[in-house]
Amino acid sequence: MQTRRIGDVEVSAIGLGGMPMSIEGRPDEARSLATIHAALDAGVTLIDTADAYHRDAHEVGHNETLIAKALSSHDRGRDVLVATKGGHLRPGDGSWTLDGSPRHLKEACEASLRRLGVEAIGLYQFHRPDPRVPYAESVGAIRDLLDEGKIRLAGISNADPDQIRQANEILGGRLVSVQNQFSPAFRSSEPELELCDELGIAFLPWSPLGGISRARELGSAYAPFARIAEAHGVSPQRVCLAWMLAKSPVVVPIPGASRPETILDSLAATELTLEAEELAQLDAV
Repeated sequence: MQTRRIGDVEVSAIGLGGMPMSIEGRPDEARSLATIHAALDAGVTLIDTADAYHRDAHEVGHNETLIAKALSSHDRGRDVLVATKGGHLRPGDGSWTLDGSPRHLKEACEASLRRLGVEAIGLYQFHRPDPRVPYAESVGAIRDLLDEGKIRLAGISNADPDQIRQANEILGGRLVSVQNQFSPAFRSSEPELELCDELGIAFLPWSPLGGISRARELGSAYAPFARIAEAHGVSPQRVCLAWMLAKSPVVVPIPGASRPETILDSLAATELTLEAEELAQLDAV
């Protein structure tokens, strides 16, 4: 497994996104555990989660609890950097709400610590800006958690370039990651990716294959991905992740999965080398 860096931590070049294993349409626990274990067996050392990755109102942190169980029952569990997030909430009716207040973020971090069963969270990320709370106050809470040793690394998610610069300043140059949506269908985070490349900050594309419902349609929706996949004898999804990896050494995709075979296909993208002409065709989509 090829590796990349988040801060001073070396991680697998592709991580595992845990959300599909805990929200609507999720599989049973046995299949979820098998998916996580398959990823670990293949060399994954980065798993992304959030306290909001759950379905019903009473099960906040469902995905964190699931991941903790999977890691504790595998001999490579201790080698994994678990990245979780706070500031996004699911009241249980299918909607998503926000609370970026420092009080909530600190309480959410404490709850995540308990669910993950760790003394310090490997990477803690502010999930999404809350328009009701000054951004500096939200990131200030992340800084406090970092200073207190409650988290080892600090990141932000769903941020624009100005917020990236502001967060890095508030954190005293210790911002290690930015997690934004990025896929063939969602290219508007190119400026954030370029800024992260410039600053040496890891860029973690979420929904890199287009999301749970659209990932299977990637080849039919974007002909160049299907054409290049056919030429290499691989899936369009594998081509997509290889294309992302080629964009910059700071890119660490975190495709979601709920089946062992799905994450294994994604991980094989690290072994796929695309020619410059092929990359240009994909960039032009």
